[in-house]
Amino acid sequence: MRAGRVDCHHCAHYHVTWDERFPHGCRRMGFKSRRYPSEEVRRTMACQDCRLFEKIDKLPSPSPHAPAD
Repeated sequence: MRAGRVDCHHCAHYHVTWDERFPHGCRRMGFKSRRYPSEEVRRTMACQDCRLFEKIDKLPSPSPHAPAD
């Protein structure tokens, strides 16, 4: 992702859908996609960044149930 563009991983509305065909989602806009939601928005909105982006200050910690590396 280029500098200055919205990073979905830092957005409060981004989520992983666990749908193999559409793994990325935006709760605020209500859609799933093969691409990151911010990329879909730029593609459909004439290269404008997502206006619903809400930055989260801290990314969630990994699940305590996740397997160790």
